[in-house]
Amino acid sequence: MKKIFLTILLSPMLFANAKQPDLVKYVNTLQGTNSSFELTRGNTYPTTALPFAMHTWTPQTGRNGDGWKYQYQKDSIRSFQQAHQCSSWTNDYCVFSLMPVTGSLFVDQFKRAAKFSHENEIAKPNYYKVTLDNRISAEISPVERGAHLRFSFPKGAGSYVVLDGYTGFSSVKVLPQESKLVGYVHNGRGLTKNFKNYFVIQFDKPIRSYGTWVNKSGEKYDGETEREGNGVGAWLKFDNGVKVQAKVASSYISPEQAELNLKNELGQFNSLEETRKAAWEIWNKHLSRILVEGGTEEEIATFYSCYFRASLFSRKFYEVDANGNPHYFSPYDGNVHQGYLYTDTGFWDTFRAQFPLNALMHPTMHGRYVAGLLDAYDQCGWLPSWSFPGEGGSMIGNHAISLLADAWAKGIRTFDPEKALKAYAHEAMDKGPWGPANGRDGWREYFALGYVPYPKYREATAKTLEYAYDDFCGYKLADMTGNSFYKGVFSRQMFNYKNLFDPQVGFMRGRDEKGSWTPKFDPYEWGGPFTEGNAWHYLWSVFHDVNGLIDLLGGKEKFVAKLDSVFTVPNTVHVGTYGRKIHEMTEMEVAQTGQYAHGNQPIQHMIYLYNYAGTPWKAQERVREMMTKLYNSSENGYPGDEDQGQTSSWYVLSAMGFYSVCPGTDEYVMGSPVFRKTTITLENGKQFVIEAGKNSQQNVYIQSAKLNGKNYSKNYIRYQDIINGGTLNLEMSDQPNKARGVSSENFPYSVTELKASDVY
Repeated sequence: MKKIFLTILLSPMLFANAKQPDLVKYVNTLQGTNSSFELTRGNTYPTTALPFAMHTWTPQTGRNGDGWKYQYQKDSIRSFQQAHQCSSWTNDYCVFSLMPVTGSLFVDQFKRAAKFSHENEIAKPNYYKVTLDNRISAEISPVERGAHLRFSFPKGAGSYVVLDGYTGFSSVKVLPQESKLVGYVHNGRGLTKNFKNYFVIQFDKPIRSYGTWVNKSGEKYDGETEREGNGVGAWLKFDNGVKVQAKVASSYISPEQAELNLKNELGQFNSLEETRKAAWEIWNKHLSRILVEGGTEEEIATFYSCYFRASLFSRKFYEVDANGNPHYFSPYDGNVHQGYLYTDTGFWDTFRAQFPLNALMHPTMHGRYVAGLLDAYDQCGWLPSWSFPGEGGSMIGNHAISLLADAWAKGIRTFDPEKALKAYAHEAMDKGPWGPANGRDGWREYFALGYVPYPKYREATAKTLEYAYDDFCGYKLADMTGNSFYKGVFSRQMFNYKNLFDPQVGFMRGRDEKGSWTPKFDPYEWGGPFTEGNAWHYLWSVFHDVNGLIDLLGGKEKFVAKLDSVFTVPNTVHVGTYGRKIHEMTEMEVAQTGQYAHGNQPIQHMIYLYNYAGTPWKAQERVREMMTKLYNSSENGYPGDEDQGQTSSWYVLSAMGFYSVCPGTDEYVMGSPVFRKTTITLENGKQFVIEAGKNSQQNVYIQSAKLNGKNYSKNYIRYQDIINGGTLNLEMSDQPNKARGVSSENFPYSVTELKASDVY
């Protein structure tokens, strides 16, 4: 009866005439929080925020400055924090927090910490609540640039709220007559000197006494209204047993903009219940853009928990002025500019699925995002590679060009392609001042030798493979926009991956400046010429030319056998140049999936490569297996770092039945959908429906397909087919159809399909 009711409730045909389904209830923001330095199950925190919001909020179990904000196994909370962090490995920036304290006043983060139990915790996108063991309850509901908080104190006990200015320079001012706190914080890595997060906190109850304090020493200054310095905070006392609300907003632009953000985003809400309801409506509308039905309750919960997490990045970095116009403080040059800017993403992760998902579901936002990449280029002289919030240069590759080419291929044309190609050429033929991914390590050798030599450059083989893909994207953008010069430049580099394939061992491997292979090859050895992986993982990093890779491996039969062996060889780990086990190694071991290390990004597309070799049923089987085995909606919900929406986006796309193997083309390669019916409501108002008849946990194989009533045999679906609306009908079975999708005309795009005259 329950399943019947759910099907009726989620039916898009009845949607307009029925009460809107509550999809928020399926989201568990604790998904992936049972993580540690040694083993991560997502490396997430219970985020309370609106979609793509400038700020998020979370309970804090870790010490100030520790990247591990919240760990499920911890049993005390030391504050409720405004956050932005996209990875525990990068810490955070411009953080401040509030903590309710009862009984005696303690300001120090260790002494004020209060025990709690997960049984007394509610963690939803629109609402977080915890009742601490000391009987204080704390609640949070979000807006885009702030939050509405409420602290309920036990009767008869002291009622204090402590503002913590965190680890860097801060300033605070108490306005007791107005029941308000104002100030700013400046903390984080690599920020311009004038980068400040201006905050305003409006309470709804009178402040009875107050003071400031200093984080490092813990010293309090009773009755003092104003102080600035390293780690400065404030404390406020309210009536005993009070229930006090705090409306919080902040701005990177000015104190006045912070006040405007408070007025515009929280001024209409008289109670936290109103803010909570408004946030629920926003999230429910957002989640309802992809309606799924016909799966188990756990599958639905996993899907919407992942879709929530995929909808947090990249983060809005712009604010709205008094005239309703967008403007932003640039983390690149420290000036205020007109327009849109987004940040907090690592492109090495997110170019693969998170941005292709956004391009599908939010093309207007995505158009603003890619236009903002060129604004960032103007402001710092380089295309971003790792925005947090400015350029961090982390990881490898020059994947801004992937976003630009992918947007253009999908008809999102909000930028000047000639400027984009010039910016990319600058990126590809120089080395920037930040990290390995800002510009190119070894770019001269890459152009002269056709590869980055190892050991002269660390992780050189992985870099070569990703540079070759990026050069394909440069070639593709030039080709689509009629730029013959850059088409010629980058077409010559996009096949450089071939220079690092050793047919004697059947893998990509390191090669020195003289052309000699790195000795003592071990495909199970991590690091060295590879990034957070080994030769088993990076063999497949030829997104744009799978046909070329098939040729290197000796044809389709040998290619498929090599794909199969990834899952059947032992999950052996040799720590290599890392010298110890890193968490990605442990996660691959725990998964028990051979050398398929889904907990990290380089191999996440690999399963879909069966479609290029005439065995699509093997992709269908494996992708369903991995979704079931590696994902769930609990605190253990991911097989490794979630990484700014990428690992969640892999699940969301895969659960719908397709994946973006090669961004820069308009194709999504097909797998096996989880649900019997998925209804995607596009931004243009059209709907694309995926009907998977007889789908179940056993019936994972596609027997036949029809697109808009016509037989469909291709192993991919185009972006325009989806956004134009329509229906994809699939008939599912527990037996593979080995006659469908086996001929080359049904295979996804590979650049080697082109004639030489089309390339050069």
